[in-house]
Amino acid sequence: MSDSEQFASDNYSGICPQAWNAMEQANQKDEPAYGEDTWTAKAADQLREVFDTDCDVYFVFNGTAANSLALASIGQSFHSVICHELAHIETDECGGPEYASNGAKLLLGTGTNGKLTPESVEHLVTKRSDIHYPKPKALSITQATEVGTLYSPEELRALRAVADRHSLNIHMDGARFANAVAALDVHPSEITWKAGVDVLCFSGTKNGLALGETVIFFNRKLAEDFEWRCKQAGQLASKMRYISAPWCGLLTNDTWLKNARHANACAERLEHGLRGIDGVSLRYPRQANGVFVDLPEITQAALREKGWKFYNFIGGCSRLMCSWSTSEEQVDRFLRDVQEFAGVPG
Repeated sequence: MSDSEQFASDNYSGICPQAWNAMEQANQKDEPAYGEDTWTAKAADQLREVFDTDCDVYFVFNGTAANSLALASIGQSFHSVICHELAHIETDECGGPEYASNGAKLLLGTGTNGKLTPESVEHLVTKRSDIHYPKPKALSITQATEVGTLYSPEELRALRAVADRHSLNIHMDGARFANAVAALDVHPSEITWKAGVDVLCFSGTKNGLALGETVIFFNRKLAEDFEWRCKQAGQLASKMRYISAPWCGLLTNDTWLKNARHANACAERLEHGLRGIDGVSLRYPRQANGVFVDLPEITQAALREKGWKFYNFIGGCSRLMCSWSTSEEQVDRFLRDVQEFAGVPG
């Protein structure tokens, strides 16, 4: 386990041993290039087993490419994608989805705690239908959301009902999908294809891999020519096995789920400790591996001076992320320092 002084991001964490060992095994002999290797086939089959359905699976380098190319596969340049105003595709992907689709517009919906509501989606779809307005074609949901909250299966089905009324496909940004599955304690199918999700971008980078995301099409019609999109966008790895083999390590014996449960448990420990400190308050409900907290500025400064790394995030609150490599000792050290510095006069 890591012993670093950071809660800045689960992207900071290293490669988990199971993923590292699988990559080492993949390095033992030559394999065909461009995804024709045995490791890529094995990882894709393992993902089909995880979701208990036949689906098309692709591997790309990073999450921005996964989201952007997946959304581009759903619509044309004159279409639009409905997402929450805090969604990563809106705030942190440098216009990637619009770029990949040659201009499809993002329409920003609302909802408390980072979650789109059916009413918000309905409003955006129906407020205009003339030819001068980009036609809504897709709905993008983030699970877990940018503020660490979760869509329940019931909430997802309600959004699917709205999508069905207006012929929208549903894309799920699963940057922390593993943490959502662990927290909700459901089978992965219950919050994806059984709830009406057409395509999922499932992240490994935040859950123990060095790099590599999967784009999983439950609606296989949308995957037509997707490999050409990947090639054109520079996302077709020649030595694909070094992206896919670590997934084999992550998926074997539910390592991906164990990693996520550990990260969530550390965040829960952090949440409980922070609740008992005067002058500290939670901004959003803690449901997965992120804790969003309002800390006095002098406390933040003192923590950073001591070497702790964390970001001020949406709305100015501090975002504290836990990962597979976060330790309980690390959490407890941070809590002791918050307790000490929160009592320092301003």
